[in-house]
Amino acid sequence: MTHQDPTTAIARLLQIMRQLRDPATGCAWDREQTLESIIPHTLEEAHELAEAVGQGAPDAIRDELGDVLFQVVFLARIAEERGWFDFDAVAVAMGDKLVRRHPHVFATQTALTAPQQTAAWEALKREERQGRGEAGVLAGVARTLPALTRSAKLGKRARAVGFDWPDARGIRDKVDEEFAEFEATLAEGESLERQTEELGDLLFTIANWGRLLGLDPEAALRATNAKFERRFGFIETQAAAQGLDLKGLSAEQWEAFWQQAKSAERGKAG
Repeated sequence: MTHQDPTTAIARLLQIMRQLRDPATGCAWDREQTLESIIPHTLEEAHELAEAVGQGAPDAIRDELGDVLFQVVFLARIAEERGWFDFDAVAVAMGDKLVRRHPHVFATQTALTAPQQTAAWEALKREERQGRGEAGVLAGVARTLPALTRSAKLGKRARAVGFDWPDARGIRDKVDEEFAEFEATLAEGESLERQTEELGDLLFTIANWGRLLGLDPEAALRATNAKFERRFGFIETQAAAQGLDLKGLSAEQWEAFWQQAKSAERGKAG
């Protein structure tokens, strides 16, 4: 593991970014980027980092962290060119925020338990949102979050002021209710807009059921997606080994391969 002066490393990265954005000698692609055009790349890099962490691969995590850091540097450089702020201002603001939100570490406040710390953190965040003029209990829950994550966060915010199901058992009945309402739109041939609305209600309720059970709905679905990919990949491999075309498989063959994939996974887990 190499150890380099972090100040020097950051300064080098900032200088590289300045050169990439140089109007005369920089990279054409980098020069034409805007805050808006970079955001999709930023989100993509964050997802790639999450995947690397999920794989537990140190080298990949390091590389993806670098990609995310580069996105911050890129966005800060564009902001600096507009005369708004620079990278140093971003770092200073973040440091100030961390100190402000941890008075039990950086001030004289009594040490807190983990639940007390969480409550204090949320209270400070509410004060900061109010200071920015963001009114309302649900203010500040980013609309660009993955939908399941945002559903759970909205539910958690509402719970803080008493609007929530009393427990997971209570919301279980709501899941049945929403499922019935969704099925009714299908049975009655209602518009796609109404069907989509009811499907959304069902998914929102399921996401918050998971929240009340202490489960992360986004992580749960991400794990299921990965499981589906593994099992489908197994089927592709098995079908190819037998000279079978996937498009020509019967329903019975698909089911047989799927059960084989499940058995293979259980065998590995054992």
